[in-house]
Amino acid sequence: MWNTRDDIRVYLQPAFLICVLVLAGAGAGMSVTMKKLGIIFEKEPLPLKKSLELLDERSLAPYKVVSKQKIANTDRLKALGTEDYIQWDLEDTEQATNSSVRRCLLFVTYYELPDRVPHVPEECWTGSGYQRLGRESVTLEIDNNVDFKAKVPAKYLVFGSKTTNLWQSSVRIPILYFFKVNGQYAGSREEARIALNRNIFRKSSYFSKVELAFNQTCVALGKEEVVVATEKLLAVILPILEAEHWPDW
Repeated sequence: MWNTRDDIRVYLQPAFLICVLVLAGAGAGMSVTMKKLGIIFEKEPLPLKKSLELLDERSLAPYKVVSKQKIANTDRLKALGTEDYIQWDLEDTEQATNSSVRRCLLFVTYYELPDRVPHVPEECWTGSGYQRLGRESVTLEIDNNVDFKAKVPAKYLVFGSKTTNLWQSSVRIPILYFFKVNGQYAGSREEARIALNRNIFRKSSYFSKVELAFNQTCVALGKEEVVVATEKLLAVILPILEAEHWPDW
């Protein structure tokens, strides 16, 4: 039979009580030491300088905003982890009307109090019924020929439909994405987490994810063509995000 009194006596033994006190003292001492060193674990929110939704469409020339998509599904929005985002369908008016890179879906998210790095396209697209056909790291050379240059590490992915439908089975969707984390670019979720974990002395942290999807058709499209189209678009959008929206770091 279970003896409650005997069970309680175990926790009243001197050895057990000494261990508890030592551990409590060590924890308190560790907390004091961290504070003395200036290490901050609990971050304060770091808002955008200006909401992404207020991004000036006119400044995107030669790109035209065809449509602005909002996430209506509450579960999907919760999984996204933020309401600070834009999902815009853009059209490069300098491209031929039948070009596979004329249209692009731009998806930018921002996290002012990041405690995790949420879903990446590898998870989101496969969860939406697509299969990943390719994945590799690339470095984007961004230059607007005026006042902005950057080397941006990114992930290049290709997705295809899982369906057996003849037309849909031939669809290839190239996607490029990267992060801006506490003032620096990161080319993967792992790199973003490392950058966040390094930020132990500041009161705030943030990260933003930029994702571009091209060619939702069955027309073949090579990586080089996608990279060139991405670099052209980012030469327009990144200087705006840096100057007007993302926090100064």
